[in-house]
Parts: sequence; structure tokens; C-alpha cells
Amino acid sequence: MLVFWEQKLVFLATPKTGSTAIATALESQASVSIQRPPVLKHTTVHRFRRYFGPYLEAAAKADWTVVALIREPCDWLGSWYRFRSREDQTDAAKSTRGLSFDTFVQAWCGDPRPAFADVGSQERFLRPRQGQGVTRLFRYEEMDLFTRFLQDRLGQSITLPRVNVSPPGALQLAPATEARLREVAAADFQLYHRLIHPDCS
Repeated sequence: MLVFWEQKLVFLATPKTGSTAIATALESQASVSIQRPPVLKHTTVHRFRRYFGPYLEAAAKADWTVVALIREPCDWLGSWYRFRSREDQTDAAKSTRGLSFDTFVQAWCGDPRPAFADVGSQERFLRPRQGQGVTRLFRYEEMDLFTRFLQDRLGQSITLPRVNVSPPGALQLAPATEARLREVAAADFQLYHRLIHPDCS
């Protein structure tokens, strides 16, 4: 999470949407940068609006713009799968080494999820339990639009480095698995789809 006091701007770090690269590029410009532990770095919209947001608004006596990114849901899970296949994954229960992406997605669709597939969901991260959500939501696949937005708000040129990149891996899904994913992650797909077609219901 990054807080830019003068610009009254907050960036919430949806996991696996380039947040480490954004923090690397902009941490020195932020008034507040929370990069660890992960539970604070990846503060959800609900927790921000309940705890951090009211304090910032009271301290600044102003409204804040809250922004975040969302990634195509299948690609997002693919990033998690590849990230957890790294050789330096120290928790064997969370490792996906030796597993296919199809197996990972089937496990993510299960209830309960095993540790290696227990990575939450973007829609839950971005969902306010009551009241306001994010002010603006951008697609990870259109990072150039988000970068231009930041450049306009911060008044500076921004170049994002390549950091925390997941290793390569095959991301094929059986038709039945993909159909199950679209059922279980329907809210994620709907939220993402609305950014492409904002007039859809």
C-alpha cells in the first residue's frame, strides 16, 4: 500500500498485479509505504475503508482517491501457480512444483482449498462489505493506462521495473476445469468484464 499525502491518493496492492514493481518505482515518492508483512502490504478495500481511510480523511480533512488493479482471473491464478512453483518456495505445503495448472485450478475451486491453492480472490480483495469501494479500478493488462494516470496525478515520469516476476510454466486447462473456474469465480470474471464493457449490468 502506498499513500501520497499531497495528491490525496492511495494505491491498494491487489496481490499478483504488479504491486511490487509499482512500489519499487514509487516508494521514495510516497508519504507512507507499507511493504511488509504481506497482510499489511496487501490491505483489502474493506480493511482500508474501515481502519486506514477514516484516519487519513480526518487527518487531511479531505477525500482521497483510492486506486487498485485487477487481472484477468485465469491469468491471475496462473501467476500464483507459477509463483508458487519457484525453487526457493520454502513451505512445501504451498508449493505447486510437480503439479499441473489444471490441478491447481481444480484445487482453488474446491472447498476447503488446500494450502497450495489458498490464494483468495481478487473480487473478495476489492469488495467493500459496506459503503464505498475503490475510487478507480484499472486492468493489469492495461498497465500503460494506469501508469499514465499516476504520471498525471504525481507529476512525474514513471518507468516500472521488472521485479518479482513468476517463472514460466504451462497454463493449459481442460474444458471442464475452465467451466468450473468460471462458475466458482463468477464474481471475479464479472468485475473484470465490467471494466472492458462498463455499461453491462
